[in-house]
Amino acid sequence: MAEPQALARRLNTFDASVIGLGSMIGAGIFAAFTPAAAAAGSGLLIGLLVAAIVAFCNATSSAQLAAVYPTSGGTYVYGRERLGSWPGFLAGWGFVIGKTASAAAMAMTFAAYAAPSGWERPVAIAAVLVLAAVNYFGVTRTAAVTRVIVVVVLAALAIGVAAAWGGPARAPSGILGAGLLAHGWYGILQSAGLLFFAFAGYARIATMGEEVRHPERTIPRAIVIALGISVLVYAVIAVTLLATLGPGGVASHVAPLAAAVDAGSLPWVGFVVRFGAAAASLGALLALIAGLGRTSLAMARERDLPQWLSAVHPRYRVPHRAEMVLAVVICAVISVADLREAIGFSSFGVLIYYLVANAAAFTQPAVDRRYPQALQVLGAGSCVALIATLPPLSVAIGIVMFAAGIVLRLIRIGRDS
Repeated sequence: MAEPQALARRLNTFDASVIGLGSMIGAGIFAAFTPAAAAAGSGLLIGLLVAAIVAFCNATSSAQLAAVYPTSGGTYVYGRERLGSWPGFLAGWGFVIGKTASAAAMAMTFAAYAAPSGWERPVAIAAVLVLAAVNYFGVTRTAAVTRVIVVVVLAALAIGVAAAWGGPARAPSGILGAGLLAHGWYGILQSAGLLFFAFAGYARIATMGEEVRHPERTIPRAIVIALGISVLVYAVIAVTLLATLGPGGVASHVAPLAAAVDAGSLPWVGFVVRFGAAAASLGALLALIAGLGRTSLAMARERDLPQWLSAVHPRYRVPHRAEMVLAVVICAVISVADLREAIGFSSFGVLIYYLVANAAAFTQPAVDRRYPQALQVLGAGSCVALIATLPPLSVAIGIVMFAAGIVLRLIRIGRDS
């Protein structure tokens, strides 16, 4: 059997960190605080801290594994290597179905900010096709476009925060509202579950492990750098929103940062923030398409997806067939559904993905260990706890989708035997 075609190692630590930032500082920073505030009020600050801790545990597990298994596929590969083919399949399947939904949602979020009324779906589909083309022509182009998007988003956030603090004076008690624990710990955990997915983009760095130079050093550094910067940015935005709008105001606005700056004396800043939200959505979508392509490539190599998807373009060294098929699937989803409220379904799949990552890292021998096993235990337990806070319907849909994946794999195994 011929050796599988390899991707080209072209990304350095800066490139990988920027791709992670582009995934984490996405549209969620403009919208995720609304449901978090509705669930926990000012307790979302504790939820943000919990989400950051969970993300750190999962990130260290991903970094420790990626240093030993620097190939495309992320936790799909780690699960297969450390736990067996079935846990690996469950991780890969959860990533593909969850992040396909997320990609459609990001495209539709972009269109909600950028498209004229009635044109949202065509614009969302066009965005997917354009960014799929960017990915098709090479990962260095993906990194270059992501760098531009990250700069635009961070600039928009900085202008928005400055304008919000420069608006009408607010009472200092606005940050706390009725108190950090007013909505109870269940509400806080709900907010943590919602905010966690803002940080889940570091997985994109690990899934691109086959395209990173010196992966044993680059991937752990890039994951920690990207996560640290993202946590800091989210904390600044959270405090700003609570100080300017109060917990009730944050919960009542679909775009709270835009609402915060609209109340000020510089109305043009609202346009800047909305432009930044559109750019953030594109950045997250670009990284999602790249990560989905690499995981699908790894699954196709092991025949957990059709082997036809394992092809690597001879010139651009990208999984072009996988990315083309995924782009078509995402566009099909956009054309028939509104996924802006499907975060729970996406969350279910991604939490299963990280649960497998923590379990796989726990089994690594001492020679490969970079972090204590207690972090993996905490990360796995936290994933289970956050799954328990998801809406029951989201959990039910997630179980059905995983059952479908298991049946399809059993049929393939039976056919091969």
